[in-house]
Amino acid sequence: MKVEIYSDIACPWCYIGERRLARALAAFPGASDVEVVFRPYQLDPAAPERARPVAEYLAKRFGRPADAMLARVTQEAAGEGITMDWDRALAVNTLTAHRLLRLAEREYGAATQRALMERLFEAHFARGGDVADHALLTELAASVGMDAERVRVYLASNEGEPELRAELQAARARGVNAVPTFILDEQYAMEGAQSASTFLQVLEEVQRRSLAAVPDAERADDAEQADDACADGACVVGERA
Repeated sequence: MKVEIYSDIACPWCYIGERRLARALAAFPGASDVEVVFRPYQLDPAAPERARPVAEYLAKRFGRPADAMLARVTQEAAGEGITMDWDRALAVNTLTAHRLLRLAEREYGAATQRALMERLFEAHFARGGDVADHALLTELAASVGMDAERVRVYLASNEGEPELRAELQAARARGVNAVPTFILDEQYAMEGAQSASTFLQVLEEVQRRSLAAVPDAERADDAEQADDACADGACVVGERA
C-alpha cells in the first residue's frame, strides 16, 4: 500500500497529521508493506525568500494577530509530543526544502525522505531553523544519511526545480487544495490531521478492499484476517474520481 501525503514544511497540521499517521502505522499489522511518500504543496508560494518571524509574517498576511490560532495548534501538537516554539519559528519560502525532499526520495528512497521531513518539521517549528538555508538543509540531509557534497552541489543548482514546479501544478490538477491531504493506493483521499484511530481504520479498510480485489487463490488466509481488522465496517474513505 502506498500513502502519499501532500504536505508543506510550513504547515503545523501537516506535522501533527504525520505524527498521528505514524502512531496508526505502529498499531497496523500490515505496516511493513506500507510506503509513505511526501508530495509537494506550498501553502504560500509567495512566502519571503529571506526568513522572518512567523508571528509577524502571519499578522501581516492575515491583517490581524494569529495568537489564538497558534495557541490552538500548540495544544494539539503537545498531545502528539510535538514542540511548537512560535517565538523562534521563521517564515520562509519552502520551495528549496521541497526540492531537497524530492532528491531524497529519488536517490535514497521513501524512508529517507520521511526521516528528512521529520527533521525539517522539527527544525522549522521547534528550533527556529531557516528551512531555506542551504547550510541547514545540508546538515539535516546528512543526518538522515544523504551525501553532504551531493546535497551542496544540488542546492547550489536549479536541478529538479522544473520537475518540482510541475509536481506542484499536478497537485492542483489532482484536486488537492488543502494540506495535509493523504491519498492511499491512488484511490482514496483524506484531508486534515485526522486522529490516529481514524487513520488506523482507514488503513484497515483500504487493506480489506485491496485484498478483496485479489483472486481467492492469491489471498488465501490473509484475506480472512484482514476482514476481521475493521470490525465495525464503518471506515469512511473518500474515493477519488
